[in-house]
Amino acid sequence: MSKQSNSGPGRRISASGSAALARRAVNRPLGQRILDNWQLYALLLIPVVLTVVYKYIPMYGIQIAFRDFDPNLGFLESKWVGLDWFKRFFSAPTCFRMIKNTVLISLFSLLWSFPIPIILSLVINQLRFAKFKRVVQTVLYAPHFISTMIICGMIRIFLSPTGGLLNLILGTQIDFLTQSGAFRTIYIASGIWQDAGWGCIIYLATLANVDPGLYEAAKVDGASVFQRIWNIDLPELLPMAVLNLIMAAGGLMNVGFEKVWLLQTDLNKATSDVIAVYVYQQGIEQAKYSYSTAVGLFNTAVNIILLLVVNKIASKASDVEFV
Repeated sequence: MSKQSNSGPGRRISASGSAALARRAVNRPLGQRILDNWQLYALLLIPVVLTVVYKYIPMYGIQIAFRDFDPNLGFLESKWVGLDWFKRFFSAPTCFRMIKNTVLISLFSLLWSFPIPIILSLVINQLRFAKFKRVVQTVLYAPHFISTMIICGMIRIFLSPTGGLLNLILGTQIDFLTQSGAFRTIYIASGIWQDAGWGCIIYLATLANVDPGLYEAAKVDGASVFQRIWNIDLPELLPMAVLNLIMAAGGLMNVGFEKVWLLQTDLNKATSDVIAVYVYQQGIEQAKYSYSTAVGLFNTAVNIILLLVVNKIASKASDVEFV
């Protein structure tokens, strides 16, 4: 039987006593436990209600993807057409071009932009002058707070054939936004510039938790900067990197609508025609609610499948799971 210390009023409870108290707390009725911690449940209620109202209740409208929706008749009275809208999408002349463009832009964005925040965090973590480090972080974070519309306006100015910065540097007069082959590069490069600095915040926070004693021990053992990064920093970042990779894979088909819409021209549609823009055109501009919902539902289904597949692969490779 475990002993308890009787040293004053603040006596300590043994491990077995703590376990017994925990078991009694768990065995109490749910209502009593909620009353005992009502402040925490009250705080939790706000995000739960918002999630239900704005995320789950609208799912009721997904059924219009399988109906010939008429706003005058409502959801239940509209004619049920099954998979007709999906068949129409897959038989559209631009269907596979849109899927290809969406996948390639997302895949290349992931390939190029995913490692950049990790590299930036490793470099910034090596800076020893605190003031210079703060300045660098501020400069890198700043583009994230610029709206997409302004970013696209800046891109158009930089790439203008008459007086654009890039054309001045190259000594040319090329309208890059009319070149279908340049669209993906423009989209990905501007995305890296806008979000790479912001994306490295979570990695810097992870590195801040590394025990400084590990670095000191590595220095004593004669480890170089690159050896310390390879053997201390990278293993520490690996679980967070895998988690971010899983979440990024879950949004692989969600190419940013705003930037594509603002940078798209008739001459670059061969590479800029993506599903998100098509859903907007069909649903908002042409009021084809059922058809656009079916296309959007297909897009979401692909994202869910990718999320589950990548999560399964990651869990086997690195013991990190998201779902």
